[in-house]
Amino acid sequence: MIYIVECSFADPASEAEWNDFYSLEKLPALISVSGFHTSQRFKALNTGCPLYLAMHSIDGLAVLEGDEYRQKGGGNFARWQQHITDWHRNLYGGLERAPAIGEGEHLIVSAVGPEALIEMGFTPEPIWAVAMEKFPLNRWLAKLDSAINLGVDTLPKDVHLYAPMTAQLTSHGTADAGIESYLT
Repeated sequence: MIYIVECSFADPASEAEWNDFYSLEKLPALISVSGFHTSQRFKALNTGCPLYLAMHSIDGLAVLEGDEYRQKGGGNFARWQQHITDWHRNLYGGLERAPAIGEGEHLIVSAVGPEALIEMGFTPEPIWAVAMEKFPLNRWLAKLDSAINLGVDTLPKDVHLYAPMTAQLTSHGTADAGIESYLT
């Protein structure tokens, strides 16, 4: 299943420190939880959605309800909580593993159907909400490789383009590239 967490951050003075915490401490803690298989973080390149998106491949809802998740990574935002805005969590079925988005590639997420992505030449993967907020109920994911130049101004409403902030971490201790090369 795909676990997606989205949020924006309202304090520019501490945003770089927040991003370091999330990318360098929180993601490695989450990937060490039994039942987490991949974790990757993204930043939206267009407006109309939360600025940050974290996408994880997990075994199911029981992982997020377990003590190990609560102890290692879930809910440890006390220091940052006052600055986190537009926070959403959803668990989606339809894909066993989240796509790994490498440096120079992008993730495209549609909440309005696959047609827009198909018209742009992509083969979108459908996912559907099964737990938590369940909104949007359906989404479609596509990977934009570095050879395609797609401007954010050409995207339909509710289709969002994300750049990776980290490599995709895996529970096997590997990543598709070094984290440091993604951080800005």
